[in-house]
Amino acid sequence: MRFASPQALLDAVGTDLGTSTWLTVEQERIDRFADATDDHQWIHVDPDRAADGPFGATVAHGYLSLSLLAPLMFELLQVDACALVVNAGSDRVRYVSPVRAGSRVRAQATVAAAERTSTGVRARTAVVLEIEGSEKPALVAETLTVFVPA
Repeated sequence: MRFASPQALLDAVGTDLGTSTWLTVEQERIDRFADATDDHQWIHVDPDRAADGPFGATVAHGYLSLSLLAPLMFELLQVDACALVVNAGSDRVRYVSPVRAGSRVRAQATVAAAERTSTGVRARTAVVLEIEGSEKPALVAETLTVFVPA
């Protein structure tokens, strides 16, 4: 969904932003995330050992799953007339189900709140990261984004 300005978000509370396209979480992405974060736990990077582990395969790091909200949310929420868009954090993050290597995920989101700040408009977005073929999502969270007007 596209909004003409940060101020337009103030009237968008409750708006369903829809669902993003699917994104495949491949082992290569998991390995790169492990390298970037120095988290090389076997459940993430050792497919042979992980096959006999609790999830039956390697799984994405929870923080990797959370970080995927950035590109997926960009598909769902675009605001024109911004000088800057800043990630202001996340609230109430809950990891519900593991994301196995090779799985596809997508985001579904709603504008939960919006308020003026000294720099622009801070939007709170309720997001669910779905896993294709799973009844349970990978995670649920509320993301906070500040949209600074141009």
